[in-house]
Amino acid sequence: MYKFLLFSFFFSSLSFGGTIQCGGTVEKLGLHASDKILLKLSSMNAKVFICSTNSEWTVSGTGHKTSAETCKAMLSMLMHAKATKADMGSVWFDGDDVPESCDSWGNWKNTNIRHFMY
Repeated sequence: MYKFLLFSFFFSSLSFGGTIQCGGTVEKLGLHASDKILLKLSSMNAKVFICSTNSEWTVSGTGHKTSAETCKAMLSMLMHAKATKADMGSVWFDGDDVPESCDSWGNWKNTNIRHFMY
């Protein structure tokens, strides 16, 4: 019984973030004064912070990280996708701020992009 309670307590204290796949086209792409990149896909109701151009990006609820160099490469890819109106396919978002559906993001939330291909 003691082992079960210890095991339950350990896992109840851990924070597990969400994961969601959103798609569509790049509707909005922005740069905040704090060197953070904002993204809004056509399937999303709000823009979200996805990375930083000058430091490693980490968000709570995921172990995935995005380097500043990867952020700059991702920004370039997203700018190209916006300019060509390319369908992004599935973009995987991770972290504690991830909602249950793509159209229910809160404003100014932080997320990590784990993967996308277009």
